[in-house]
Amino acid sequence: MPTQFCCAHISALRRMLACGLVLLALSGGAFAQEDDEDAQPPTDLDMSMALANQKGRGPVTNLPLPRYVSLKGSEGNARRGPSLSHRIDWVFKHAGMPLRITAEFGNWRRVEDRDGASGWVHYSLLSGVRTVILDEDMTQIYSRPDPKSPVTALAEAGAIAKLGKCNIDWCEISSSDADGWVEKTRIWGVEPNETRD
Repeated sequence: MPTQFCCAHISALRRMLACGLVLLALSGGAFAQEDDEDAQPPTDLDMSMALANQKGRGPVTNLPLPRYVSLKGSEGNARRGPSLSHRIDWVFKHAGMPLRITAEFGNWRRVEDRDGASGWVHYSLLSGVRTVILDEDMTQIYSRPDPKSPVTALAEAGAIAKLGKCNIDWCEISSSDADGWVEKTRIWGVEPNETRD
């Protein structure tokens, strides 16, 4: 009797772990818990998408995952799943805000913002123009990528700027109010080791 219970318990545990690993991969590394009746067990399509995303390339575009884009218009609905039939969880409301693509499915991209709000957005609402958002109030913008260079402006937390060149520690940004160089640790919308010419 103890042997049968042990084997059944291990088998059930393996099934739960397999489902949990697929959900973990689909959620971009964070555990997603569904608390409503819409929750569905992972399908073969879910599993193949998770495996494609784990390889670091989008299964639709073959572009790197994760990668950054920006919101094209002033509003974008983020849905629970990749179709219009899924409910809207978030509405992104800042034109040009940077978003991080973590998964792809057909014409849909799973994105997240700097606060971790995420959902599926139709690709037509996204732009390849790179932007960043400043994390700290009174962020100093320098004339060159050097803390000894002159400060050309101070930026507010939450300000959105267009991304230019980046080296390992600094990025060039521009907006209608100012342009210059900022330390990479003070912005969101670029990977720590990313460089741009």
